[in-house]
Amino acid sequence: MKRIYAEFDDDGIFVYQAFKHKTVLRAAAAGRFGTGFNRDRVTWIKPSFAWLLHRSVYATKHRMDGIAKIKLCHEGFLEILNQSISTEYDERFFPTRTAWRRALDLSEVCHQWDGDRDLRGRPNDRRAIQIALSGSIVEKYVDEWTLGIEDVTALAQSIGKAVRGKVKKLPECPELGIYELESSLSSKLGIRE
Repeated sequence: MKRIYAEFDDDGIFVYQAFKHKTVLRAAAAGRFGTGFNRDRVTWIKPSFAWLLHRSVYATKHRMDGIAKIKLCHEGFLEILNQSISTEYDERFFPTRTAWRRALDLSEVCHQWDGDRDLRGRPNDRRAIQIALSGSIVEKYVDEWTLGIEDVTALAQSIGKAVRGKVKKLPECPELGIYELESSLSSKLGIRE
């Protein structure tokens, strides 16, 4: 099932990224990315905290030992999604694979759907979207659309400790909801139940 499950409120949506912990500490203190964040390379954002926990091995993996929770304004997130090209060819939107490949190569935003996980790292029946940003979109992400950054490394590591210890009750995490999109954007992203 492809849906965007995320934490969000009236002001924005929360996405996650893994970095070196000192990069996350600096960003959280400043409320925006600065030293340690490379604007010149592709950066991936993920609405699924559980997926990033799995990918970063609960914030213990090399260069992924810090987890940033970024609040993006809705307008920015929707602009990102509207500009995004799928990393998988879809004949509904491109007449040929060559046309799709050209669009993907020229786009500053692409997305892919990966198997999602629960907080214990177990696969579930959902797909989690990952979104890659590059070029001028990274500048807008950092300078215009980010409303705040929180360091959630300690939470990630405490969940990992509880999972390894086979503790039944995991630390509290925010509730996720379905992030609703207009039908044309949902179709473009391949969203389906």
